[in-house]
Amino acid sequence: MTGRGATVKGVGKVWILDTDTKGTGASMVPLESTLRRPAADPEPLYVPREPAPREPEPPPVRPPRTFRVVDVVTGAVIVEGTDTRATVAALEDVARVVDVRISVWDPDREQWRLLTLGEQSALWRFRGRRQD
Repeated sequence: MTGRGATVKGVGKVWILDTDTKGTGASMVPLESTLRRPAADPEPLYVPREPAPREPEPPPVRPPRTFRVVDVVTGAVIVEGTDTRATVAALEDVARVVDVRISVWDPDREQWRLLTLGEQSALWRFRGRRQD
């Protein structure tokens, strides 16, 4: 029979009968000598490096806005593909903001987006302010 045998309490120590010998018979040994102690944490074989912090991508450069102005009554295009200054200059000849529909080019959707009345009025307020 191999393994650990009976446990005996002696003076101050606990002794056990160690029968795990190699054919020499059993012997009495202190319990502390047979307990397995946890091994020290072995050195890791590979330690990955911390990834380098990524630099944030710069925001994409947005092209200047381009506008289209259409006469409401006739449906004729007054200007198309113009920048803000040229659009405001084209609005100088229009009597009221409700007489035209102003659209802005949306490059993400690749289509014209009609400005709201508030956006058209904001653009309309620039009329008469010549900046050279």
